[in-house]
Amino acid sequence: MDIDELIELVKLHGKSIYGFCYKLTGNKEDTDDLYQETFLKAMELRLKMDAARNPKAYLISVAVQLHRNHRRKLAWRRRIAPTFELDEAAAGVADLFSRESAPEDAVLTLELRTMIQQAAHRLNDKLKLPLYMYYTADMTVEEIASALKIPSGTVKSRLHKARMAVRKDLEVDVT
Repeated sequence: MDIDELIELVKLHGKSIYGFCYKLTGNKEDTDDLYQETFLKAMELRLKMDAARNPKAYLISVAVQLHRNHRRKLAWRRRIAPTFELDEAAAGVADLFSRESAPEDAVLTLELRTMIQQAAHRLNDKLKLPLYMYYTADMTVEEIASALKIPSGTVKSRLHKARMAVRKDLEVDVT
């Protein structure tokens, strides 16, 4: 694969890969870093990439591996020198308020969205990654299986378990 084909991949799949990176990281700065690292790594590996064999799944798997490596390094650093992180406010609140008809609806929609995102974020990676790949990167079960190198039946099972876990978590929050 040459550079022009890689540029076309960025144009074609860039938004969905960026959205997937955002779901993995949870904030804009880390998302930008992961997105950029993903395509830098793709640039390095472009000779190994095959445009006919689902390049979107390949790019998502590169992003997943980079994210795992970063989390592993961060966990190691925290064991050595623990730090405290501050949670960032949800992005796009102003945009959400401008689209809703009533302020109460906007608040309820934002609250529900936040609850769902928090429930999904609390899942372990085995359940969270397929869920994010399916809903944010719009990948099929087969593409997810290819990217994670697991059988498609396992992907379906993990998606089901993730949905049930999020549902259970939301039911606990509501009661």
